[in-house]
Amino acid sequence: QVQLVESGGGLVQPGGSLRLSCAASGIIFSIYAVGWYRQAPGKQRELVATITGGGNTNYADSVKGRFTISRVNAENTGYLQMNNLKPEDTAVYYCNVNRIGLDFWGQGTQVTVSS
Repeated sequence: QVQLVESGGGLVQPGGSLRLSCAASGIIFSIYAVGWYRQAPGKQRELVATITGGGNTNYADSVKGRFTISRVNAENTGYLQMNNLKPEDTAVYYCNVNRIGLDFWGQGTQVTVSS
């Protein structure tokens, strides 16, 4: 079956960095788009960044210039490099892989930005 396992979350001070990983199994990873979403307490889940199988990227305005999404198809892994983190980035971050008619989610990883 399909599994997405996120890792790399944690507690970081404002201005710090984290790199999230999303390891996929059970799919032909290279043909899926990868997305990172986040959900803060009391708020709806929102899109952070996406990357297509061909490497085209898209970012939410709130993270442009600070976050970088990438993927290594040979490793079946997607990444989200987060720099200059702010308290408002605090949320549970979820990995998503999708293609036409198919949509899979990871279990989420907590990111807390606090001094």
